Amino acid sequence: MAEALKAMYNQEFLRCFGEKVHSVYNPFDMEGFVAAAMDETWDGLELKARMRRITETLRTYLPIRYKEALRVLFAMDETCIGFPYLFFPDFIAVFGQEEEHWELSMKALERFTQRSSSEFAIRSFLMNDPERVMCQMRIWSQHPSEHVRRLASEGCRPRLPWGVSLPMFKSDPTPVIPVLERLKADPSLYVRKSVANNLNDIAKDHPSVVLETAHRWKGVCPHTDWILRQGCRTLIRKADPEAMELFGYANPNAVASLVTGASFSVLPSRLAIGESCDLQYEFCIREGDPVHIRIEYGIDFVKARGHTSRKLFLLSDKTVSGGTRLTGSRTHNWSNLTTRHHYPGEHRVGLLVNGREVASVILVLCSSD
Repeated sequence: MAEALKAMYNQEFLRCFGEKVHSVYNPFDMEGFVAAAMDETWDGLELKARMRRITETLRTYLPIRYKEALRVLFAMDETCIGFPYLFFPDFIAVFGQEEEHWELSMKALERFTQRSSSEFAIRSFLMNDPERVMCQMRIWSQHPSEHVRRLASEGCRPRLPWGVSLPMFKSDPTPVIPVLERLKADPSLYVRKSVANNLNDIAKDHPSVVLETAHRWKGVCPHTDWILRQGCRTLIRKADPEAMELFGYANPNAVASLVTGASFSVLPSRLAIGESCDLQYEFCIREGDPVHIRIEYGIDFVKARGHTSRKLFLLSDKTVSGGTRLTGSRTHNWSNLTTRHHYPGEHRVGLLVNGREVASVILVLCSSD
Protein backbone atom coordinates (compact mmCIF):
# COMPACT_ATOMS: atom_id res chain seq x y z
CA MET A 1 0.00 0.00 0.00
CA ALA A 2 1.27 3.49 -0.87
CA GLU A 3 2.50 5.59 2.03
CA ALA A 4 0.01 8.20 3.25
CA LEU A 5 0.73 11.70 1.96
CA LYS A 6 0.86 13.02 5.51
CA ALA A 7 4.02 10.97 6.05
CA MET A 8 6.02 13.59 4.13
CA TYR A 9 5.82 15.64 7.32
CA ASN A 10 8.15 13.62 9.53
CA GLN A 11 11.04 14.22 11.87
CA GLU A 12 13.57 14.27 9.03
CA PHE A 13 11.58 16.91 7.15
CA LEU A 14 11.11 19.09 10.24
CA ARG A 15 14.80 18.89 11.16
CA CYS A 16 15.83 19.79 7.62
CA PHE A 17 13.42 22.70 7.63
CA GLY A 18 14.58 23.75 11.08
CA GLU A 19 18.17 23.90 9.83
CA LYS A 20 17.06 26.22 7.04
CA VAL A 21 15.36 28.52 9.52
CA HIS A 22 18.36 28.49 11.84
CA SER A 23 20.68 29.41 8.98
CA VAL A 24 18.86 32.74 8.52
CA TYR A 25 17.64 33.28 12.10
CA ASN A 26 20.22 32.22 14.67
CA PRO A 27 17.94 32.32 17.78
CA PHE A 28 15.71 29.63 16.27
CA ASP A 29 15.43 26.64 18.64
CA MET A 30 15.38 23.76 16.19
CA GLU A 31 15.14 21.01 18.81
CA GLY A 32 12.34 22.79 20.63
CA PHE A 33 10.47 23.38 17.37
CA VAL A 34 10.62 19.71 16.32
CA ALA A 35 9.67 18.45 19.78
CA ALA A 36 6.72 20.86 20.09
CA ALA A 37 5.39 20.03 16.63
CA MET A 38 5.75 16.25 17.03
CA ASP A 39 4.16 15.91 20.45
CA GLU A 40 2.15 12.90 21.62
CA THR A 41 -0.77 13.79 19.30
CA TRP A 42 1.32 13.98 16.10
CA ASP A 43 0.78 10.42 14.89
CA GLY A 44 -2.99 10.89 14.93
CA LEU A 45 -2.93 14.07 12.84
CA GLU A 46 -3.89 13.92 9.17
CA LEU A 47 -2.20 15.92 6.40
CA LYS A 48 -3.91 19.30 6.82
CA ALA A 49 -3.76 19.06 10.60
CA ARG A 50 -0.01 18.39 10.47
CA MET A 51 0.43 21.35 8.15
CA ARG A 52 -1.46 23.59 10.57
CA ARG A 53 0.55 22.22 13.53
CA ILE A 54 3.77 23.24 11.76
CA THR A 55 2.30 26.69 11.07
CA GLU A 56 1.29 27.28 14.67
CA THR A 57 4.51 25.88 16.16
CA LEU A 58 6.62 27.94 13.78
CA ARG A 59 4.91 31.10 15.04
CA THR A 60 6.05 30.30 18.59
CA TYR A 61 9.71 30.06 17.58
CA LEU A 62 9.89 33.04 15.20
CA PRO A 63 10.12 36.72 16.24
CA ILE A 64 7.02 37.96 18.06
CA ARG A 65 6.25 40.76 15.60
CA TYR A 66 4.52 39.52 12.44
CA LYS A 67 6.59 41.74 10.14
CA GLU A 68 9.84 40.44 11.61
CA ALA A 69 8.65 36.84 11.39
CA LEU A 70 7.96 37.36 7.70
CA ARG A 71 11.48 38.68 7.19
CA VAL A 72 12.74 35.30 8.34
CA LEU A 73 10.45 33.43 5.95
CA PHE A 74 11.38 35.77 3.09
CA ALA A 75 15.06 35.10 3.76
CA MET A 76 14.65 31.37 3.14
CA ASP A 77 11.63 30.84 0.88
CA GLU A 78 13.73 30.36 -2.26
CA THR A 79 14.89 27.04 -0.81
CA CYS A 80 11.37 25.95 0.24
CA ILE A 81 9.63 24.95 -2.96
CA GLY A 82 6.69 22.69 -3.66
CA PHE A 83 3.64 21.15 -2.01
CA PRO A 84 5.22 20.42 1.41
CA TYR A 85 5.72 24.14 2.00
CA LEU A 86 2.05 25.09 1.86
CA PHE A 87 2.49 26.08 5.50
CA PHE A 88 4.25 29.27 4.31
CA PRO A 89 1.02 30.77 2.89
CA ASP A 90 -0.92 29.08 5.71
CA PHE A 91 1.18 31.14 8.12
CA ILE A 92 -0.19 34.26 6.42
CA ALA A 93 -3.77 33.00 6.57
CA VAL A 94 -3.54 32.29 10.30
CA PHE A 95 -1.48 35.23 11.54
CA GLY A 96 -1.77 37.94 8.89
CA GLN A 97 -5.47 38.82 8.93
CA GLU A 98 -5.29 42.04 10.94
CA GLU A 99 -5.93 45.27 9.03
CA GLU A 100 -2.46 46.63 9.78
CA HIS A 101 -0.92 43.58 8.09
CA TRP A 102 -3.22 43.36 5.04
CA GLU A 103 -0.94 44.87 2.39
CA LEU A 104 2.08 42.93 3.64
CA SER A 105 0.05 39.72 3.75
CA MET A 106 -1.03 40.16 0.12
CA LYS A 107 2.59 40.69 -0.92
CA ALA A 108 3.58 37.58 1.03
CA LEU A 109 0.87 35.43 -0.61
CA GLU A 110 1.92 36.75 -4.02
CA ARG A 111 5.52 35.81 -3.25
CA PHE A 112 4.85 32.40 -1.66
CA THR A 113 2.49 31.22 -4.39
CA GLN A 114 5.42 31.34 -6.82
CA ARG A 115 7.23 28.75 -4.67
CA SER A 116 4.28 26.65 -3.52
CA SER A 117 0.64 27.81 -3.73
CA SER A 118 -1.50 30.37 -1.91
CA GLU A 119 -4.80 29.10 -3.34
CA PHE A 120 -5.97 27.78 0.04
CA ALA A 121 -4.62 30.62 2.18
CA ILE A 122 -6.29 33.41 0.18
CA ARG A 123 -9.71 31.93 0.87
CA SER A 124 -9.79 33.02 4.51
CA PHE A 125 -9.15 36.59 3.34
CA LEU A 126 -11.94 36.22 0.77
CA MET A 127 -14.36 35.08 3.45
CA ASN A 128 -13.57 38.17 5.54
CA ASP A 129 -13.59 40.81 2.79
CA PRO A 130 -14.51 39.41 -0.65
CA GLU A 131 -14.79 42.76 -2.43
CA ARG A 132 -11.34 43.93 -1.38
CA VAL A 133 -9.67 40.63 -2.16
CA MET A 134 -11.34 40.36 -5.58
CA CYS A 135 -9.84 43.75 -6.42
CA GLN A 136 -6.47 42.22 -5.57
CA MET A 137 -7.32 39.17 -7.70
CA ARG A 138 -7.96 41.41 -10.71
CA ILE A 139 -4.53 42.97 -10.21
CA TRP A 140 -2.92 39.53 -9.90
CA SER A 141 -4.64 38.39 -13.10
CA GLN A 142 -2.26 40.73 -14.98
CA HIS A 143 0.90 39.61 -13.15
CA PRO A 144 3.97 38.52 -15.18
CA SER A 145 4.18 35.23 -13.24
CA GLU A 146 1.86 32.43 -14.33
CA HIS A 147 1.76 31.24 -10.73
CA VAL A 148 0.29 34.53 -9.54
CA ARG A 149 -2.15 34.70 -12.45
CA ARG A 150 -3.28 31.18 -11.60
CA LEU A 151 -3.81 32.25 -7.98
CA ALA A 152 -6.23 34.92 -9.23
CA SER A 153 -8.45 32.17 -10.67
CA GLU A 154 -7.77 29.17 -8.46
CA GLY A 155 -8.12 31.13 -5.24
CA CYS A 156 -11.70 32.21 -6.00
CA ARG A 157 -13.02 28.88 -7.28
CA PRO A 158 -16.37 28.37 -5.51
CA ARG A 159 -15.71 24.65 -4.91
CA LEU A 160 -11.93 24.23 -4.73
CA PRO A 161 -11.07 20.61 -3.77
CA TRP A 162 -9.41 20.40 -0.35
CA GLY A 163 -10.21 24.08 0.16
CA VAL A 164 -12.94 25.87 2.09
CA SER A 165 -15.89 26.46 -0.25
CA LEU A 166 -16.90 30.05 -0.93
CA PRO A 167 -20.67 30.23 -0.30
CA MET A 168 -20.94 33.83 -1.51
CA PHE A 169 -19.64 32.80 -4.94
CA LYS A 170 -21.69 29.61 -4.98
CA SER A 171 -24.68 31.90 -4.46
CA ASP A 172 -23.56 34.66 -6.85
CA PRO A 173 -20.50 34.09 -9.07
CA THR A 174 -20.76 37.55 -10.67
CA PRO A 175 -17.60 38.92 -8.95
CA VAL A 176 -15.54 36.00 -10.28
CA ILE A 177 -16.30 36.50 -13.98
CA PRO A 178 -14.23 39.73 -14.46
CA VAL A 179 -11.13 37.89 -13.23
CA LEU A 180 -11.77 35.00 -15.61
CA GLU A 181 -12.38 37.49 -18.43
CA ARG A 182 -8.82 38.73 -18.04
CA LEU A 183 -7.44 35.20 -18.15
CA LYS A 184 -9.58 33.68 -20.90
CA ALA A 185 -6.75 33.74 -23.46
CA ASP A 186 -3.81 33.30 -21.09
CA PRO A 187 -0.72 31.85 -22.79
CA SER A 188 -0.08 29.47 -19.86
CA LEU A 189 -1.83 26.09 -19.86
CA TYR A 190 -1.37 26.07 -16.07
CA VAL A 191 -3.56 29.17 -15.85
CA ARG A 192 -6.05 28.04 -18.50
CA LYS A 193 -6.70 24.80 -16.61
CA SER A 194 -7.58 26.84 -13.53
CA VAL A 195 -9.95 29.10 -15.47
CA ALA A 196 -11.67 26.03 -16.91
CA ASN A 197 -12.01 24.45 -13.47
CA ASN A 198 -13.42 27.68 -12.08
CA LEU A 199 -16.05 27.77 -14.83
CA ASN A 200 -16.88 24.13 -14.19
CA ASP A 201 -17.38 24.93 -10.49
CA ILE A 202 -19.74 27.76 -11.38
CA ALA A 203 -21.65 25.54 -13.83
CA LYS A 204 -22.68 23.23 -10.98
CA ASP A 205 -24.71 26.03 -9.37
CA HIS A 206 -25.30 28.50 -12.21
CA PRO A 207 -25.24 26.76 -15.59
CA SER A 208 -26.87 29.75 -17.28
CA VAL A 209 -23.97 32.02 -16.22
CA VAL A 210 -21.42 29.67 -17.76
CA LEU A 211 -23.45 29.16 -20.94
CA GLU A 212 -23.87 32.91 -21.38
CA THR A 213 -20.13 33.33 -20.86
CA ALA A 214 -19.42 30.53 -23.34
CA HIS A 215 -21.55 32.20 -26.04
CA ARG A 216 -19.62 35.46 -25.54
CA TRP A 217 -16.17 33.85 -25.51
CA LYS A 218 -16.51 31.16 -28.15
CA GLY A 219 -14.34 31.85 -31.17
CA VAL A 220 -12.17 34.48 -29.44
CA CYS A 221 -9.07 32.32 -29.79
CA PRO A 222 -8.07 28.63 -29.62
CA HIS A 223 -6.92 29.01 -25.99
CA THR A 224 -10.33 30.35 -25.01
CA ASP A 225 -12.18 27.62 -26.90
CA TRP A 226 -10.14 25.00 -25.02
CA ILE A 227 -11.06 26.63 -21.70
CA LEU A 228 -14.74 26.61 -22.62
CA ARG A 229 -14.74 22.95 -23.63
CA GLN A 230 -13.16 21.99 -20.32
CA GLY A 231 -15.22 24.45 -18.31
CA CYS A 232 -18.49 23.05 -19.68
CA ARG A 233 -17.56 19.40 -19.13
CA THR A 234 -20.11 18.88 -16.34
CA LEU A 235 -22.87 20.37 -18.50
CA ILE A 236 -21.85 18.08 -21.35
CA ARG A 237 -21.87 15.03 -19.07
CA LYS A 238 -25.38 16.01 -18.04
CA ALA A 239 -26.30 16.32 -21.73
CA ASP A 240 -27.47 19.90 -21.28
CA PRO A 241 -29.06 20.63 -24.69
CA GLU A 242 -27.65 24.15 -24.97
CA ALA A 243 -24.13 23.01 -24.06
CA MET A 244 -24.34 20.06 -26.43
CA GLU A 245 -25.43 22.29 -29.28
CA LEU A 246 -22.75 24.87 -28.49
CA PHE A 247 -20.00 22.26 -28.88
CA GLY A 248 -21.44 20.60 -31.97
CA TYR A 249 -22.92 17.43 -30.50
CA ALA A 250 -26.00 15.87 -32.03
CA ASN A 251 -29.11 16.96 -30.14
CA PRO A 252 -29.51 14.58 -27.17
CA ASN A 253 -33.28 14.79 -27.55
CA ALA A 254 -32.93 13.27 -31.04
CA VAL A 255 -30.82 10.28 -29.96
CA ALA A 256 -33.80 7.92 -30.29
CA SER A 257 -33.91 8.59 -34.03
CA LEU A 258 -30.12 8.89 -34.35
CA VAL A 259 -29.15 5.46 -32.96
CA THR A 260 -30.46 2.10 -34.20
CA GLY A 261 -29.80 -1.53 -33.27
CA ALA A 262 -28.07 -0.80 -29.98
CA SER A 263 -26.81 -3.80 -28.01
CA PHE A 264 -24.79 -3.91 -24.78
CA SER A 265 -23.37 -6.86 -22.87
CA VAL A 266 -21.29 -7.58 -19.78
CA LEU A 267 -19.22 -10.72 -19.16
CA PRO A 268 -19.30 -12.20 -16.68
CA SER A 269 -22.62 -10.87 -15.47
CA ARG A 270 -21.91 -12.12 -11.95
CA LEU A 271 -18.58 -11.51 -10.21
CA ALA A 272 -16.99 -10.73 -6.87
CA ILE A 273 -15.68 -7.42 -5.57
CA GLY A 274 -12.09 -7.10 -6.78
CA GLU A 275 -12.69 -8.89 -10.09
CA SER A 276 -13.12 -7.39 -13.58
CA CYS A 277 -15.73 -7.62 -16.31
CA ASP A 278 -15.71 -6.91 -20.05
CA LEU A 279 -18.26 -4.51 -21.49
CA GLN A 280 -19.08 -4.67 -25.20
CA TYR A 281 -21.34 -2.41 -27.23
CA GLU A 282 -22.60 -2.07 -30.77
CA PHE A 283 -24.98 0.32 -32.52
CA CYS A 284 -25.52 2.08 -35.84
CA ILE A 285 -25.84 5.77 -36.68
CA ARG A 286 -28.69 6.64 -38.99
CA GLU A 287 -27.90 7.56 -42.58
CA GLY A 288 -27.26 11.23 -43.28
CA ASP A 289 -24.81 13.95 -42.36
CA PRO A 290 -21.84 13.39 -40.02
CA VAL A 291 -22.67 13.75 -36.32
CA HIS A 292 -20.62 14.43 -33.23
CA ILE A 293 -21.33 11.88 -30.51
CA ARG A 294 -20.20 11.14 -26.98
CA ILE A 295 -20.35 7.47 -25.95
CA GLU A 296 -20.33 6.61 -22.25
CA TYR A 297 -21.34 3.87 -19.91
CA GLY A 298 -22.96 4.60 -16.58
CA ILE A 299 -22.98 2.34 -13.53
CA ASP A 300 -25.65 2.66 -10.86
CA PHE A 301 -23.38 1.79 -7.94
CA VAL A 302 -25.06 0.24 -4.93
CA LYS A 303 -24.22 2.28 -1.82
CA ALA A 304 -23.88 1.25 1.82
CA ARG A 305 -27.54 1.96 2.64
CA GLY A 306 -28.86 0.17 -0.44
CA HIS A 307 -29.62 3.16 -2.66
CA THR A 308 -27.77 3.67 -5.94
CA SER A 309 -25.68 6.47 -7.40
CA ARG A 310 -24.69 6.68 -11.06
CA LYS A 311 -21.17 7.42 -12.26
CA LEU A 312 -20.34 7.90 -15.94
CA PHE A 313 -17.24 6.62 -17.76
CA LEU A 314 -16.24 7.98 -21.16
CA LEU A 315 -15.79 5.48 -23.99
CA SER A 316 -15.45 7.75 -27.03
CA ASP A 317 -16.01 11.34 -28.15
CA LYS A 318 -15.83 11.89 -31.90
CA THR A 319 -17.50 12.84 -35.17
CA VAL A 320 -18.76 9.94 -37.30
CA SER A 321 -20.35 9.68 -40.72
CA GLY A 322 -24.00 8.83 -41.17
CA GLY A 323 -24.58 5.09 -41.49
CA THR A 324 -21.51 4.19 -39.38
CA ARG A 325 -21.62 0.98 -37.36
CA LEU A 326 -19.84 1.48 -34.05
CA THR A 327 -18.46 -1.26 -31.82
CA GLY A 328 -16.23 -1.17 -28.81
CA SER A 329 -15.26 -2.77 -25.53
CA ARG A 330 -13.92 -1.82 -22.14
CA THR A 331 -12.67 -3.74 -19.13
CA HIS A 332 -14.04 -2.46 -15.83
CA ASN A 333 -12.31 -3.31 -12.57
CA TRP A 334 -14.43 -3.69 -9.44
CA SER A 335 -11.65 -3.34 -6.88
CA ASN A 336 -12.27 -0.98 -3.99
CA LEU A 337 -10.61 2.43 -4.29
CA THR A 338 -9.86 5.17 -1.80
CA THR A 339 -12.55 7.24 -3.57
CA ARG A 340 -15.10 4.46 -4.13
CA HIS A 341 -16.10 1.42 -2.07
CA HIS A 342 -18.13 -1.34 -3.69
CA TYR A 343 -21.09 -3.12 -2.13
CA PRO A 344 -22.81 -6.38 -3.16
CA GLY A 345 -26.05 -6.23 -5.12
CA GLU A 346 -27.52 -5.70 -8.56
CA HIS A 347 -25.77 -2.95 -10.50
CA ARG A 348 -27.48 -1.52 -13.56
CA VAL A 349 -25.01 -0.62 -16.33
CA GLY A 350 -26.26 1.61 -19.13
CA LEU A 351 -24.85 2.57 -22.53
CA LEU A 352 -25.34 6.27 -23.26
CA VAL A 353 -25.03 8.27 -26.46
CA ASN A 354 -24.98 12.05 -25.96
CA GLY A 355 -26.34 11.55 -22.47
CA ARG A 356 -29.29 9.38 -23.45
CA GLU A 357 -29.40 5.71 -22.51
CA VAL A 358 -29.79 3.42 -25.52
CA ALA A 359 -29.23 0.00 -23.88
CA SER A 360 -28.61 -1.49 -20.44
CA VAL A 361 -27.63 -4.68 -18.62
CA ILE A 362 -27.68 -5.95 -15.03
CA LEU A 363 -24.49 -7.05 -13.28
CA VAL A 364 -24.60 -8.88 -9.94
CA LEU A 365 -21.73 -8.01 -7.63
CA CYS A 366 -21.00 -10.44 -4.82
CA SER A 367 -18.97 -10.14 -1.64
CA SER A 368 -15.32 -11.12 -2.03
CA ASP A 369 -15.48 -13.22 1.16
